[in-house]
Amino acid sequence: MSTLYQSKNGLLETKAEYNNSKTMKSDYFIGLPQWKHPEWNRSLLQDPDQGDLEQYAASFNSVEGNTTFYGLPGEASVRRWMDGTPAGFRFCFKFPQSISHQGALRHVDAELGAFLDRLQPLAPKLGMLCLQLPSRFGPDHLPDLIRFLGELPAGLRYAVEVRHLAFFQRGDAEKRFNDALQAFGVNRVNFDTRALFANPQSDPITREALEQKPRLPLRVLATGDAPMLRFISPLDLQQGQRWLQPWINQMLQWIGEGKTPFIFMHTPSNGEAPELARWFAQQLQQRQPKLAAGFHDWNARKLVRRQPGLF
Repeated sequence: MSTLYQSKNGLLETKAEYNNSKTMKSDYFIGLPQWKHPEWNRSLLQDPDQGDLEQYAASFNSVEGNTTFYGLPGEASVRRWMDGTPAGFRFCFKFPQSISHQGALRHVDAELGAFLDRLQPLAPKLGMLCLQLPSRFGPDHLPDLIRFLGELPAGLRYAVEVRHLAFFQRGDAEKRFNDALQAFGVNRVNFDTRALFANPQSDPITREALEQKPRLPLRVLATGDAPMLRFISPLDLQQGQRWLQPWINQMLQWIGEGKTPFIFMHTPSNGEAPELARWFAQQLQQRQPKLAAGFHDWNARKLVRRQPGLF
């Protein structure tokens, strides 16, 4: 058995299993930070006879799994997620905070093993495992990050998001960080919060987002084969679209280079996130109609359901 595909936790144990997980070709993956929201019930989630995840996955081909940051999902939930999504769907789960925050990547073998083992039934649909590090995780911790990345099982994609300012100052710390990610083929998360902070409205939803989201310089680069964009728009989606416009060319450039971008759209409450993601996906398809689409419009699904049977 080739070590390239061997996982010490049994995630992707054979080359055939690895290849099978790639059979549903997508040029890009696009989604939201969750698969249900009460404000989506009039648009994305409109069929009371179908589950929320199933309806979400009929339009988007990926999702950020933020719940794993706070704790492991139940075994029954993992099996249900596997059964309720099409073959080409990809989950992008966060590493638990017990690994990234409380453990600071040290002495977390047990937590890492439990996390990977719990996700094992979802192995063919794991698009990315995302390590979000706290702002206190700085240059002095880089040896811990390098050791941690070196111990991760092969055959999966990983992404790292940092919030310490030293990693955004184009100095030695940022260079060492980027070099480490490139050496392991790990993707640096491109987290774009500029539109939100450029439009600081006084409504409660926006104020909460301004308090919670990091205000950091943007880095646009691909250190691995699956660059990830996390974009947060203000409530005014037209302002968000204006800041998103340059990302269309960037995504198409990465796709042309053979990379597979992952794109996740946020708004202050995420109530408007589906509309923003739909707009972006439509822009990509208009520019490159031959792209293997990562998005299918929920309005088109509604029309299909309303068509009478042939007989």
